[in-house]
Amino acid sequence: MKTRKERFRALEYLFFSALTVAVFCLCVCIGSVNIPLGKTLSVFRDALSSIIQRCLFRSSAAFPEGTDVSILLTVRLPRVLCVAITGAALSLVGAAMQGLLKNPLADGSTLGVSSGAALGAVVAIAFGITFPALPFAGTMVMAILFAFLSLLIILGLTARLDRSLSTNTIILIGVIYSMFVSSLMSIVITFAADRVQHITFWTMGSLQGKGYPDAAILFGALLVFGGVILFHQRELNAFAVGEENARHIGVNVRRVKLTLLIAVSGLVGVCVSVGGSIGFVGLVTPHMLRMLTGPNHRRLLPASLFGGACFLMLADLVARILLNPRELNIGIVTSLTGAVVFVCIFYRTRRGK
Repeated sequence: MKTRKERFRALEYLFFSALTVAVFCLCVCIGSVNIPLGKTLSVFRDALSSIIQRCLFRSSAAFPEGTDVSILLTVRLPRVLCVAITGAALSLVGAAMQGLLKNPLADGSTLGVSSGAALGAVVAIAFGITFPALPFAGTMVMAILFAFLSLLIILGLTARLDRSLSTNTIILIGVIYSMFVSSLMSIVITFAADRVQHITFWTMGSLQGKGYPDAAILFGALLVFGGVILFHQRELNAFAVGEENARHIGVNVRRVKLTLLIAVSGLVGVCVSVGGSIGFVGLVTPHMLRMLTGPNHRRLLPASLFGGACFLMLADLVARILLNPRELNIGIVTSLTGAVVFVCIFYRTRRGK
């Protein structure tokens, strides 16, 4: 017999799923050229039918053609997919980091891994580093490589100072490392004056022009690293009441902490390599969802996936249409929106106390 709480959870996630689909359809339909929902669904249906017939029945079914088809399938659909997956990943990382470090201000950038990944991408852009043998640009490879290298440096320094890898030490080293990486980034930009505009545009965060291969990479990273985070929901609940209490109930604190930090670093590295530096998603979204689902990570983490996807899709929509035909960087919209929302949440929390 299911309890009322369990039935509420099922209805809650059904609501999140419906909301995410609705926001997804809205973002695909609206842009510099608005396309009616009926036409959009018709294009998707015809395209899916053509793909199924070609793959399963070896048929030469005609693929839909036209301006609307090109806009929807070539430009908007892959971009919105990338935005949704990136938002889900960053929000999941933020919720996991806040639970792991017991710090409401923690997110994917707390460790300094996000800064490290950004440094790798800036180095690749500044010096034109590419990998001809790989199907994707060198920016992505360098960002992921520097993300994991940053994690090794941070954990190595933390272990030298504190063998137990305490939360306060990790946060302190992460903040110091972020400041150090910021200085290195400024030095790199100094020696790449001809690429400053490109670097500046990338550091503001943007998913403009992203395609299906980028969406596939993001989804694969979310599936692997996000799956690891979701698998440790019980351990994150134990961390919420303190590391000592977690040890008493049988949690291997050191192993779980390392596993989660590696998963967070991998997911952040991939997101930064594809979309640049997009702030506040992992900081604000878990706070908003915690008001609805409570602090239980068995409910908060899955909800963060949906909430982060919706938040970033709406931010991307605003970035596309606010100054049409000009387009803002998505990082600008998330920073402005996130700062206002976070101040409101903080004020409400303090007023409630």
